[in-house]
Amino acid sequence: MNIEQMLQQTRAVDAISRELGVDHTTAQAGAAALMPSILSGFQNPASPTELHSASEGGPGRSAFPGLGGLGGLLGTIGGLGGSGLLDNVTSSEPTEVGKGNQILGEIFGSKDRSRAVAAQAAAQSGVEPSLLKKMLPILAMVVAGYVMKQAGQGGGIGGALGGILGGQTSPDSTTEATQRNSTGSSDVLRDLIGAAGKFLGR
Repeated sequence: MNIEQMLQQTRAVDAISRELGVDHTTAQAGAAALMPSILSGFQNPASPTELHSASEGGPGRSAFPGLGGLGGLLGTIGGLGGSGLLDNVTSSEPTEVGKGNQILGEIFGSKDRSRAVAAQAAAQSGVEPSLLKKMLPILAMVVAGYVMKQAGQGGGIGGALGGILGGQTSPDSTTEATQRNSTGSSDVLRDLIGAAGKFLGR
């Protein structure tokens, strides 16, 4: 499964197009450019301790150190509605983007990082950065809700998201997710789903 297939499966592009009043092509281009960085953030969520360390020149973030960052992220997602986040995006009601912004705070750690992701995706897709910044919280909710829904169902989300990351081989892409393509990506995502399953009490 690649990013385009995931977006189709979740109907995220249709939701973005409707929510932001943009055409489908623009929504598709923007979402495809943003998704790798969002998925990368889910692999290595920020935590207050890690952000403090990084600000002092300490070691950078690592994947699931003691489940600190991941535990906080899963707690945030669960508190915001878990799998219901995806339903909130795809329903006909307005998306509660404030919830998406909370998730962005967990995975990126700062508004500066979110702005950098939007600028990077704009250079790649040609979509205006201001529009991409509006897409970010919606897509964060899509990923969060989809992960929790699949974890709750015992689905093969690890393999699915591993395929998404593993499929990003374009030499033109400058996203962190592309830079991190490796045989370990699927393992990290399987760990994420396993932790989400434990969070759900499975």
